[in-house]
Amino acid sequence: MSSVWPVLHYDDTEGALRFLVDVVGFAESVVVRDDDGDVVHAELAWPGGGTVLLGGTKHVGGVHDGLRTGALYLVTDDVDAVYERLAAASAEVVAAPHETSFAAGGPTYACSARDTEGNLLTFATYRGGTSATI
Repeated sequence: MSSVWPVLHYDDTEGALRFLVDVVGFAESVVVRDDDGDVVHAELAWPGGGTVLLGGTKHVGGVHDGLRTGALYLVTDDVDAVYERLAAASAEVVAAPHETSFAAGGPTYACSARDTEGNLLTFATYRGGTSATI
């Protein structure tokens, strides 16, 4: 289980939830709705480990008030399968699957797309370095 849980907020929480679960491949762990049926809070599990929190921009007053677009890096062994789901859903693909390397080192296979409200999602095989020099 990951101890880092990124938070994304959306105007259309239901559309974002459906995109992240049905297209991207997250699994719903917790979904809390308000009296109007809008998603107040969701915890979405990534198949390879980790969790993303989802909230709505209409719910104000907390520390995340005003939060807009962000970016996620998601490790997967099957970049092509994720890309095929994104393309089939007509998602905005920023970069089709390709071989590359990140500044942290090591080659990786990656693709990137935007979600329903502009958050950048990068899917790649790079699992991180084993040590860092700062």
